[in-house]
Amino acid sequence: MLAIDTIKNGNDLNLQLESTLQELPLWSVYVEVAHPAKDLNILFEQQPLLPGIILTCNQEYVGMISRQRFFEHMSRPYSFALFAKRPTENLLKFLDLEVCIISEDTSIVEAIQLALQRPSQLAYEPILVKTKLGNYKLLDFHQLLLAYSQIQVLTLAQLEQVEEQSRIAKAGFRNLKNNYTRLLQNDKMAALGQLVAGIAHEINNPVSFIAGNLVHALNYSQDLLDLVSLYQKYYPEPAAEIQDAIADIELEFLRDDFLDLLKSMKVGTERIHEIVLALRNFSRLDESEKKTVDIHEGIDSTLLLLQSRLENQQTGQLITVVKEYEKLPLVECYPGLLNQAFMNILANAIDAIFNNYDYSILPSSEPKSPLIQIRTESIDDNHIIIRIADNGLGIPKDMQKRLFDPFFTTKSIGKGTGLSLSISYQIVVDKHGGQLQCLSVVGKGTEFIITIPIHLDS
Repeated sequence: MLAIDTIKNGNDLNLQLESTLQELPLWSVYVEVAHPAKDLNILFEQQPLLPGIILTCNQEYVGMISRQRFFEHMSRPYSFALFAKRPTENLLKFLDLEVCIISEDTSIVEAIQLALQRPSQLAYEPILVKTKLGNYKLLDFHQLLLAYSQIQVLTLAQLEQVEEQSRIAKAGFRNLKNNYTRLLQNDKMAALGQLVAGIAHEINNPVSFIAGNLVHALNYSQDLLDLVSLYQKYYPEPAAEIQDAIADIELEFLRDDFLDLLKSMKVGTERIHEIVLALRNFSRLDESEKKTVDIHEGIDSTLLLLQSRLENQQTGQLITVVKEYEKLPLVECYPGLLNQAFMNILANAIDAIFNNYDYSILPSSEPKSPLIQIRTESIDDNHIIIRIADNGLGIPKDMQKRLFDPFFTTKSIGKGTGLSLSISYQIVVDKHGGQLQCLSVVGKGTEFIITIPIHLDS
């Protein structure tokens, strides 16, 4: 009349995300429809957890009656007396129950979706599971819900694991990009430092030679001109040939212009000497360790190196640089790196002005000359601020949040690598423990605010 499989404890199941119905506790309880309905009552009393009974005719499946439907109907007046002794087939036809049949290889997740599509009055009815051999077994819907909740827990755990792995991967990728940009920066700074130091050395030697000899050349020239004056004093009437020579060389003009020429050469050599000092101050190849320096010297050296870029070679426009320096204390920093950050930000300001802004079409109310403002100030006893602002087109808000990302650039292809501001951010924030902010209004301009401590942490 019946056969009952060994039922596994639902709490001991070792389910996976892809687990199917065959891994759940299933009931195999069969009753021939020729048996009286009271036999079903006996089975339900013997098995308190039995969700339903599979009905067969000559061992072929014909239907299923659930515990809930059986007792719900049999508890009605006269129902038990009417059906108890009659064949179960009569009760089955009278109830005319709809049964949800699902294959055993269906996943638990898919099965719960199918089961929940049933009408509300059948929502908690057991599910008939069809095996690969064509047999049928019963699954308690509450057991299916329990299994689904376990899979949900597994899913959430796996999602958390995936999110953690994703976070680690993103952090690793971010570190990889930062390390790559740092390597590029170190390589660039080393190559730039060697190049600048070499150029400064090569320029300094001949310039020092010329500058040293110009002093003597001025003295010798003055002595020779004084001697010529003595000759003119004591020999006012030279020979005709000498008079012709004096006229040809325009002696009076030569006397005045020659000394001026030598003096201008001296000014030129002093200017070259200043540039050499600026190159050495900017590169600071021999100063890789932190030092206490005057920040204004670093900014001025950087501006001197960028002097040629302040004029647009195509339009002739010249950027006016306004410096508003407050008195600052000496700052402990890595001067070579900090100068590199100044160079990158100032170069970006120049590009923002010349590459993106046509000042000839501005309304009369707008400023008509390109402008870069550099302001410094002490905000407390421990920090200073350097503000570098331009009156270019500005940066859209959606780009501002990515401005310091490695390899992000607003320039056209071939005109930017997207590393300069990222490197500057690493220098200011990571290396000096400071802050680098960007404030920009489209159509007005952009301001970079550098905040650095006066004393570096060890």
